[in-house]
Amino acid sequence: MLRCCDRTEPTLTATLRTTSRRRRWTYADYCKIPPDRYRHELIDGRHFVSPAPSSYHQKLSLRLAGEFLERVERQGLGEVFAAPFDVHLGRGSVVQPDLVVVTKKNRSLVGEAKLAGVPDLLVEILSPSRRDYDRRIKRKKYERAGVRELWIVDPEVPCIEQYVMRAGTYGRAVVCTESIRLRVLRGVEFDLKRIW
Repeated sequence: MLRCCDRTEPTLTATLRTTSRRRRWTYADYCKIPPDRYRHELIDGRHFVSPAPSSYHQKLSLRLAGEFLERVERQGLGEVFAAPFDVHLGRGSVVQPDLVVVTKKNRSLVGEAKLAGVPDLLVEILSPSRRDYDRRIKRKKYERAGVRELWIVDPEVPCIEQYVMRAGTYGRAVVCTESIRLRVLRGVEFDLKRIW
């Protein structure tokens, strides 16, 4: 099975040898990673590997995906994708957010193997092993890339930290515990009691 459908599958030895010589990983390097149970991501040429998420993490992701499907996709406002789904944010950056929302006007970003460009909304659900990575490294990358809205879901609190792009920066997060209103789509609101 190929990680990226536009590449031929290399051997594991060739993959390790090719990527170890480079200082910065590329999308071509990423495509050579053999499929496994881990989440592989590149941020500014750096390779990050995370274990499979917990069952509760997956349950929250499914519940949120259901809300997005009902209120965004079925209403014809956009499309929703769940991990694993590659989002190529430019040279040396491929991420796999838990959920991706692309509004109707940006549908052209969606390809067969990946989303090439900046989606409208990304959702990251925190895991104990990835809290700092999602909050610092990925949030900063999303901000630099120009992602208009980012949700960081904290299952421990529980809450959603909502970041909205204004003048090229996210600023302070709005912490939502009971309901959340999408900023990239008017009139779309979730009752978070259905999620927790």
